[in-house]
Amino acid sequence: MQQERKATHKSEYYKGEIFAMAGASLVHNEIVGNTIFTLKDALRKKQKTCRVFPSDLRIHIPANTLYTYPDVSVICGEPQFTDDNFDVITNPIVLVEVLSESTKSYDRGEKFKLYRDIETLQNYVLVASDSHLVEVFTKKTDNFWELRIYENLDENVELGSLNISVSMQEIYLNVSFEKKL
Repeated sequence: MQQERKATHKSEYYKGEIFAMAGASLVHNEIVGNTIFTLKDALRKKQKTCRVFPSDLRIHIPANTLYTYPDVSVICGEPQFTDDNFDVITNPIVLVEVLSESTKSYDRGEKFKLYRDIETLQNYVLVASDSHLVEVFTKKTDNFWELRIYENLDENVELGSLNISVSMQEIYLNVSFEKKL
């Protein structure tokens, strides 16, 4: 952990191995920014005490040892930290990953499996960066997650754990799939 705190780049840490994380495209960053803004706005309107964080907030999952940086994290109530450095949390309620060609299989498969070990996690949201597609997994029981798919820009994405909905149009505002910078 000390090595990661001093590093000039972000890495995931899992079972003693370090995996460097690559930078993200313009489209990816546009979607992340839009998602953060729309979540913050919806939470403010509902007067929720939840907070939305970008990908620099490190998440740790003690049950499986993963340290990672989701694209967007939502925490309700007091953050639970791993130590007195106050830079690694363990209690997100919503995690969002914007899919890229190189990470979509991992985000849908192994990473989601690891995220399911977070006791507080209620929604896992996958946002496509090459089409209008948002997938929301909602925890029903420890071993059952329900999937809802949104593909129409006129739809509102429901996040039951926060009792809010966010507009697909807002998530994809100013996004051009032709730009792969």
